Amino acid sequence: MSMLQRLSRLTIAILLLAGLSACASGEPEDVPYVERPVEDLYNSAMNALNEGDNEIAVQLFDEVERQHPYSVWARRAILMGAFASYRENDYTAAIAGAERYLELYPGSDDAAYAHYLVAQSYYEQISDVHRDQGFTQLALRNLREVVQRYPDSDYARDAKVKIDLTLDHLAGKEMAVGRYYLEQRKYIGAINRFRKVVEDYQTTSHVPEALHRLVESYLAMGLKSEAQTAAAVLGYNYPGSPWYADSYYVLEGKDLRPEVDEGSWLSRLMRSLRNAI
Repeated sequence: MSMLQRLSRLTIAILLLAGLSACASGEPEDVPYVERPVEDLYNSAMNALNEGDNEIAVQLFDEVERQHPYSVWARRAILMGAFASYRENDYTAAIAGAERYLELYPGSDDAAYAHYLVAQSYYEQISDVHRDQGFTQLALRNLREVVQRYPDSDYARDAKVKIDLTLDHLAGKEMAVGRYYLEQRKYIGAINRFRKVVEDYQTTSHVPEALHRLVESYLAMGLKSEAQTAAAVLGYNYPGSPWYADSYYVLEGKDLRPEVDEGSWLSRLMRSLRNAI
């Protein structure tokens, strides 16, 4: 839709809100207020939403609440207005609307969707692993809340899938930073990042590489026993992984073999890793 067409539709919406059928010549604030039946306003908002006019839909849903604040239609309009904002990619407004709905109607049948809308709005703002992951953390927290509050809902089933993807994304961020530290020969910083992946993100796809990078980092620091243990844990839990083949090759170059040191922090993870995969 062109800008001219959108402006035209917006003008129509303003006139609709005012209850006028004739053309208006002044600014929107000059149009006299005329109350309209709540059903007409709500249906007009739904029609705009169905036609993809999300911005107009938001205004009409707001008008439903403004003109008829104590009606059942107003309750619906708050949540539908949040959804229209989400459709418009106005995530801030979508989150604010959904959270206001939850404050007013926490026990309603639509509360599950309101929680899910908040989580989804954060989820869609997740940035690549080289940027700040604040939205990723917020998405994870809200997705988990959906699962905990509404475990048997369709929203929870979708949230579980997104939780796995979000965790994988957070692990990817740790890996990116860890690789950078490794390239800069800041081995302690690298080890801390790779260790976090192994300990906190055991179900993600990044664990095999994290274990291999620990082998590299420990060898670079001269910690042969820790390197051998990392390779042994990698081989035990991911025997067919190409990362294990790389680790074995690296150790072999130092005349070493994968071997578990029972005193290592990695040895304590063997059972948990085996249960996670």
